[in-house]
Amino acid sequence: MRIEPRELPAVLPFLGDLPPLLTRLYAARGVQSVEELDKSLARLIPYQQLKGIDAAVDLLVTALDQRQRILIVGDFDADGATASTVGVLGLRLLGAAHVDYLVPNRFEYGYGLTPEIVAVALQRQPQLLITVDNGISSVEGVAAAKAAGLQVLVTDHHLPGPELPAADAIVNPNQPGCEFPSKALAGVGVIFYVLMALRARLRSLGRYETRPQPNIGELLDLVALGSVADVVPLDANNRILVHQGLERIRAGRARPGLKAILEVAKRDHSRITSTDLGFILGPRLNAAGRLDDMSLGIECLLSDDVSAARAMAAQLDELNQDRKSIEQGMQREALAQLKDLPVESMPFGLCLFDADWHQGVIGILASRLKERYHRPTIAFADAGDGMLKGSARSVPGFHIRDALDAVAARHPQLISKFGGHAMAAGLSLPEQNFPAFAEAFDAEVRRQLCEEDLTGRLLSDGTLAVEEFHLELARALRHAGPWGQHFPEPMFHGVFELVEQRIVGERHLKVVLRSECGSLKLDGIAFGIDREVWPNPTIRWVELAYKLDLNEFRGQETVQLMIAHIEPR
Repeated sequence: MRIEPRELPAVLPFLGDLPPLLTRLYAARGVQSVEELDKSLARLIPYQQLKGIDAAVDLLVTALDQRQRILIVGDFDADGATASTVGVLGLRLLGAAHVDYLVPNRFEYGYGLTPEIVAVALQRQPQLLITVDNGISSVEGVAAAKAAGLQVLVTDHHLPGPELPAADAIVNPNQPGCEFPSKALAGVGVIFYVLMALRARLRSLGRYETRPQPNIGELLDLVALGSVADVVPLDANNRILVHQGLERIRAGRARPGLKAILEVAKRDHSRITSTDLGFILGPRLNAAGRLDDMSLGIECLLSDDVSAARAMAAQLDELNQDRKSIEQGMQREALAQLKDLPVESMPFGLCLFDADWHQGVIGILASRLKERYHRPTIAFADAGDGMLKGSARSVPGFHIRDALDAVAARHPQLISKFGGHAMAAGLSLPEQNFPAFAEAFDAEVRRQLCEEDLTGRLLSDGTLAVEEFHLELARALRHAGPWGQHFPEPMFHGVFELVEQRIVGERHLKVVLRSECGSLKLDGIAFGIDREVWPNPTIRWVELAYKLDLNEFRGQETVQLMIAHIEPR
């Protein structure tokens, strides 16, 4: 692992009356003006710039006026769950008489609006079908819905394929011809924008002259959760949505279900950060879709009953514990496949398969292996009927969805279907094609990347002086975000003397450090360390990459280093 300095522009921008360190941190993350740091809702990109938004609102106004039955078809991850919840709650707020949701069970139907899911949807006799966080690739599914007499509104954020579905309206910032400046909206962000546009239309029609205008800002806690959990880039627009959602949660105004998940995870809502959304709330919500049925997660978020929400949050927590156990077993099996393979002989693009691996957990497995070996990785599970389902994760500089597209172009018969983003994708292929696909995928990675690209690296914002290890700076960094994908939390590095070291919670290394000059003692913790290396009483000096964080114990706050990388010096 290499620790490298994060690049800074030649001339730092003027960002107002900020401390020099914060100016440097923001500049290194591409902030060019003080306006980009304004996180008020008034700074959101106007909804009018979304292609298809007027046609979408036309459909929805008619549906509301005619009291049509509306059915939302979601996805089985946290983005899909929050988008489904936002769609249901938002449309009810705006006057929909009949609105319900349907989420495909990943083990029965797979992803997206398929003809099979349309058949299930028809049993509920909807008149308007709305997709959230899916649909842009559902050519056959939309055709089936239209053939059955339904109107279809597609809201999605995924990259489209060569053919768009013949929906009545499509809202997707990534569709051809859409000039919306932020292509990074999550699925939940897209449906929230549709609701903003719908409320504006209803306002212009005079619907709120005699009654209060609904506050769809009440849904921003869910928008923040879905956006961070889906790991979309936190550009300036998404940072506004996430910041506003975090403010609602910290103020105690979150949905009962979201509060209940925080309670079961033993997290104080008033101190929550974007990191908690991604690593505490997101996995518990995702566990329902991975192991069981995401309807449990959606019902938890929809519930207004505190006791019912708490019961469902406890079920989600149990599912997450089961997910962790399954994941750890799969990791051991994957590492056993690779243990006799030297790193220098390892494929540039890793493809692994085990017939017993769980379909709902292969995405996490691929992510863990990608982090360990620093190369694009695809983990496959048996999907039945001679088919494999794969989940892919990538490294910076390698667009995984485009890579699958390139493999499919060169070898048209290998992949049955695929889709996704730059950093994550999914695919299906016949089991007999696995060896040929693994070879073709490795060749594509080698075509685009060199060995140096596969060396893990951590980007550092520099070293901190002794006088900078204080609570005020740690607090300022915590609230200077929100931090996330493409807007990473500040990381620093330095050499420290290792004074104490011990294992806590089986896999975590708790340390006491002394600054290199010997004048300051600090606590630190490294999660998920290698037990074959640590603890090691013979090691006195270490080089760390770390985040400056706060630790609260018995009402007292102290500075703590969250260690991302530790190696003997």
